[in-house]
Amino acid sequence: MGRYTCPLIAQAHSAAKTAIPIYLNSYNVNIMSKLYTAKDLEKMIEQGQCLGTVPANAKLTPMARDILRKHKVTPGSSSGSAQAAAASSRPKIHEPKLPDAEYNWKPGGDPKTAAELEKFFYSPEIQALKERICHIGQRIWNKGYVDGNGGNITVRVGDNLVLCTPTLISKGFMTPDDICMVDLDGNQVAGTRPRTSEVNTHLGIMKNEPKAKSCVHAHPVYATAFAVAGVTPPSCLIPEPEVFLGEIGFASYQTPGTPENAQEVGQLAKKHQSILMQNHGVICWGKDVEDAYWKMENTDAFCQTVSVTMQIGGPKQYGPDKLKELITLRKKLGMPDHRLDELKECELCDAGEFTVHTAPQPSACGCDIGGKSSGDVDEAVVQKITDMIMEKLG
Repeated sequence: MGRYTCPLIAQAHSAAKTAIPIYLNSYNVNIMSKLYTAKDLEKMIEQGQCLGTVPANAKLTPMARDILRKHKVTPGSSSGSAQAAAASSRPKIHEPKLPDAEYNWKPGGDPKTAAELEKFFYSPEIQALKERICHIGQRIWNKGYVDGNGGNITVRVGDNLVLCTPTLISKGFMTPDDICMVDLDGNQVAGTRPRTSEVNTHLGIMKNEPKAKSCVHAHPVYATAFAVAGVTPPSCLIPEPEVFLGEIGFASYQTPGTPENAQEVGQLAKKHQSILMQNHGVICWGKDVEDAYWKMENTDAFCQTVSVTMQIGGPKQYGPDKLKELITLRKKLGMPDHRLDELKECELCDAGEFTVHTAPQPSACGCDIGGKSSGDVDEAVVQKITDMIMEKLG
């Protein structure tokens, strides 16, 4: 019978040993809290266990508390998964983060003297930007977005300073020594080759939109075809253009490089990062030159897809509620978008139709006789010619 001589006492003791833990466990009560050492926690991490499973009332050594603080874990929180805990313990040599190519200058820090200007223009930071411009030039040339000396690229590098590509040069074969620098009025202040006249359009964008730190202008075939046709593609077709482009703008035809073109495109840049220029091409702006180039690619790919879609049955749109989600995502990425603030929900998807721009344009031919249109027939002239022919025939 063991320690207990009385069978009843022994039986009661045995029942109590079984019942008490069951009773306590049913209420999640621990009579004694375990002491966790740093070695215990390190073993949990090695085995992929979540540190959040350490009970809230657990006793911890000072070094164990330090480990929990390091991993930002509160005992009893059960936060995170075993996989996350294991991942946090794996050795790694890099802390991943997105690259940032945006150039940030010190406001009011533009060089003042010729010596300061020369030092700045040939500084390692500016030389790196020149190389990047040349690299983007190669990419737009390789993609067939430009031919001959077409296209232009700019990067803003100060309150009143902008790097730009020169005139009369293939964008696929530039070197850093070819790049120019101008002020925001278009006056060239550095560079051995003359700047392009079309830089004024880029400057118009930068003056109107401070976030525009780089512009890329080119003539990609599909997007330029839309510009020549006076058409902008509809919304609610593909998610990526809605997020990375927003609404594509349309500028009526103005002579390239003129103040009128700079003014019109500059005003549109407040609401649009990609702008079709009627009978001309496309210009896109971004926070850096890579960003601006990406938007050029996005624009042409979108226009190409829409062109093909029109040949196989026409576009099928998703609804404005889905577009609102994409616009919200776009704004979270720091990109401007006016549509949720200015348009009704029923206007977001363009009613499924293409926007055709029909601004009055000058007559294609100024050779009309006597003020008559080319389609009018002067009966008197016809009769006179007929009489002369009949007279010759006898």
